[in-house]
Amino acid sequence: MTALPAANWYTGLGSSTTSTYNSALSSFESDWTTVYGKIRSIIPNARIAGPNETHYDARLMGDFYPWAKAHNVLPDITTWHELDPGSLSHFESNLAAYRTLETNAHISARPVNIDEYGDLSVPGQMIQWMSMFERNKVYAYQAYWDMAGNLDGNVSQTNIPNGDWWLLRWYAGLTGQTVKVTPPQSNVIDTLQGIGSLDKGRKQAQVLLGGGNSGAADTVVQHIPPSFGGRVNVSVERTAWSGYEGAGPTPTVLSRSTRKVGANRTITVPLTGLDPMAAYRIVINPAGSGTPTTADVPWQASYEAENAAITGGTVYTQGSVSNAYGYATSGTKDVGSLNQSTSKVAFTVSVPTTGTYDLNIFYGNQSSQTATPATQNLTVDSGTAKTITYPPTLNWTYRSTVRTPVSLTAGTHTLTLAKGTTGEVTLDKIDLTTSPGQDPVYPATYADITGSPSYDYRASGISGAGAVVLRSGDKAAFDVYAPTDGYYTVHAGYASTGSGTLSHDGATASTLASTSGSLTDRTQILYLSADNNHITAAGPGGGSLTLRDLRVTGTADTSGVTVYEAENATRAGTAAVSSNSWSSGGSYVGHVGNGSGNTLTFQVNTASAGRYVLNVRYANDQVSRSGNYNTNVVSRAANIAVNGTATTVMFRNNYSWSSWWDLPVPVTLNAGTNTITLGNPTAYAPDIDRVSVAPLTG
Repeated sequence: MTALPAANWYTGLGSSTTSTYNSALSSFESDWTTVYGKIRSIIPNARIAGPNETHYDARLMGDFYPWAKAHNVLPDITTWHELDPGSLSHFESNLAAYRTLETNAHISARPVNIDEYGDLSVPGQMIQWMSMFERNKVYAYQAYWDMAGNLDGNVSQTNIPNGDWWLLRWYAGLTGQTVKVTPPQSNVIDTLQGIGSLDKGRKQAQVLLGGGNSGAADTVVQHIPPSFGGRVNVSVERTAWSGYEGAGPTPTVLSRSTRKVGANRTITVPLTGLDPMAAYRIVINPAGSGTPTTADVPWQASYEAENAAITGGTVYTQGSVSNAYGYATSGTKDVGSLNQSTSKVAFTVSVPTTGTYDLNIFYGNQSSQTATPATQNLTVDSGTAKTITYPPTLNWTYRSTVRTPVSLTAGTHTLTLAKGTTGEVTLDKIDLTTSPGQDPVYPATYADITGSPSYDYRASGISGAGAVVLRSGDKAAFDVYAPTDGYYTVHAGYASTGSGTLSHDGATASTLASTSGSLTDRTQILYLSADNNHITAAGPGGGSLTLRDLRVTGTADTSGVTVYEAENATRAGTAAVSSNSWSSGGSYVGHVGNGSGNTLTFQVNTASAGRYVLNVRYANDQVSRSGNYNTNVVSRAANIAVNGTATTVMFRNNYSWSSWWDLPVPVTLNAGTNTITLGNPTAYAPDIDRVSVAPLTG
């Protein structure tokens, strides 16, 4: 089709001059008719959506819909954007106005799809949008902003969840029917909002909530079904904001408790210390025998950079209601321009006990084609400086995080981040958390289910969530997070009268042997990548598997992992070794691909045949061209051939040719020598620093 002169903007539709508006409306209606007819001629039953304005325009909608009905070109789905700073307060009035328009024009109700919205990456903001759309039963898409490859700001690197990913994961895990939720305030920006669900078959109720100010709130749950019994177990979890590119660990369990259901089938769940940028999940199910294990909540404190002692830096205001299109920032301020030799930010912190703490630094580091990681020097009081390295991010305010352990005695200390030898960063805040934190527990009754399992709440178990009973054809799938690559101990708490299995990313990792009905804790050493690991329990062919939970314990152990440097591999064609001080060993191999003969080949030796994890450390900062508001990054592809069998793997842009990310690829290897070749016959593959190979099981 020939490109339309007005493209997709029709700017005259916003004019206050009647003649200008009418001319634009006439053009839009003419173009709509042309495109509508063309689509129908190609796909007669296609669902056509529109008119897709950047906001709800009562004037246009009032003119367009009666005209579209009269000309038999009504959209099947009604769309518009909600991107205004006030959208959280006036969306419902927009929707009501549209429904009134339909009624007055005698148009049957159309599904509504809000096709751009969002305060991306922030769980406490996103839950406000999600609850508003869910309450009004409309569809909605997050805006595609900034760049491709990160699920609209919900995934760090390639497969690492951030804090908002866990909120969406919770939302996807709601089953049954939604129930009415009455917030403290309706249609008010930045207030506590929520979504509730009840699954009578599972005997499970959930509430997702968040937003608003810090403080406390009571969640009153009414009309708990009699099938839940007189006592219920209640768990409360929190997923915190981790930035756009910061890893979001498994949500913190804040409490597990058993509560008596009141005479009016009501319980009250108190929440304290609410974080306005976080979201929370409450899960309620029947209480069985025993008592859920008390949640061991790590001590944590946050310190804003703008409130610290600043030398050679400037405080900037970022995303807020008044700057609604700015990037999310804790406290709406950060510290930048830390580019002087004397630049530093000194935080005064206080910790309750002597020990090791996890220091999580929220930062930004502007990317460019020549960008490198930046460094700062961390000192505790007047101690020895430690270098902190910050990989590039999309821009100065596109937050990521860097974690490092610090040893502190009980009391007050000064943690100083001073300019290092390369680059500069912006600083948002630091979090201090006691280390180690919680051992993650993944209740089986919260897992994704395949088949028709049943649920057993006769015993509370560790989590208080009961158990799922798997039989032939039934599966329960878990998303298991690991902070770093390595081997961990995975525990399966179960009882069975048949032999089930536990698989990791599609490969059988262990057998859950029959216990003749007795409860057991089956342990298996598994290699978990520093991302989201998909672990699935499958029911036995005969009998049943009553699975309570999966638990992950220990710190990452890299014993048994073999590393192969790219510069030591066999190169063909244009593939060449280059120097880079940020790469492993100071060298990498580039110019792989863009021709079938330009390859990099590793000879990998293994003791036994089976499933392995191939970690490819790469860099890719290819961009195609500038866009209106997105950075047009390019994901590079590599064909990875293992003993002659090739698979195409995509490598997301990682902001810098001097920043190296690990991408895990599951592979099946033979005992002895295996040939692994990377290439791409039609385009360049990413630069390769090294690969590592690890058996799936330890």
